[in-house]
Amino acid sequence: MPPRRVITGRSQEPRRRYAEELRLLRAERDLSLRQLAETVGWDPSLFGKLESGATLGSPEVAQALDGFYGTPGLLLAMWEVAVADPKQFKEQYRRYMELEQEAVALWHYSPSAPPGLLQTRGYAREALAAGGLVGDDLDQQVEARVGRQLLLEGDDAPPLRAILSEAVLRTALPDKQAWRDQLAYLVAASERRRVTVYVVPFSAGPHGLMNTAVKFLRLQDCRTVAYTENDERGELIEEPSRVEFFQRTYDAVRDLALSPAESRAFILRVSEEALCEPWT
Repeated sequence: MPPRRVITGRSQEPRRRYAEELRLLRAERDLSLRQLAETVGWDPSLFGKLESGATLGSPEVAQALDGFYGTPGLLLAMWEVAVADPKQFKEQYRRYMELEQEAVALWHYSPSAPPGLLQTRGYAREALAAGGLVGDDLDQQVEARVGRQLLLEGDDAPPLRAILSEAVLRTALPDKQAWRDQLAYLVAASERRRVTVYVVPFSAGPHGLMNTAVKFLRLQDCRTVAYTENDERGELIEEPSRVEFFQRTYDAVRDLALSPAESRAFILRVSEEALCEPWT
C-alpha cells in the first residue's frame, strides 16, 4: 500500500497533532497562554505543557477547549486518539499496548505493585520516578499509564481479573496521602462490575509467580497472549505452549488467593490501617 499522502503538512502522530492543533487554535485568536487560562480556567502552565506535547491533560480540559474554540467534540476526539496511541509508550511496550486495545478479556498477576490499569495518578508518578524518569518524560509516561484506564470504561469494556500479592498492599509509598488514595482506589475497583480482584496472602506460601508479573490478553481472534516481567526484562509471549504454561501457573496461584469478597475485605482492612497511621 502506498504511503498516506500528507495534506496539511502537520504531524501524523496523534500526540503531536493534538499539541499542534491547540497551538494553532490559540494563535488564530491571538491569545497568550495567560489570557487563555483566564478565560477557560486552569493554570497557564498546563496549557503550555499541552501545546508542547509534555502532557495530554484530562478529558475535561479537552471539552472546555472545545467549548471555547467552537470545535464541539473535535478536540476531545483527538485527545482520545492520542491517549490510546501506543507510540507514546516506550518502544519495548508498544506491541503489548497495541494488543491490549484489542483485548476482550484481561488477567493480571502483580507480585509487588498494583497493575498499571489500577494505579492512581499519584502512584504512577511515584513508581515511574523511582525508575529514573524525570521532567517531561515523567509527565508523558504518567499520562500514558493513566490514559490506559479508559480501556476499562463503558458498557463494552473488557473484564479484568487482577490477582495481587499481599506485598502489593504492604509496599507503601513515601507520600502517605498518595498511598491512602491508591488503597482506596483498589477498594473501589474491586466493587466495579467488570473488575475482579483477588489477594494472595503471605500465608499462602511460595508459588510459581512469586517473582514474576504476568498479564494475559484474550484477543478477538480467540488467541491468548501473555506478557511477563521481572526485575531484568519484559517479554511478550505468543507461542501457545508457553502461554498455556503460564496460564496453568496463574490458575494455581488464583487457587491460593482469597475469594473476591474476602479480598475486598482484606484491602479495606489494610486501607483502614493506613488511615490510622500518623502523618509523621
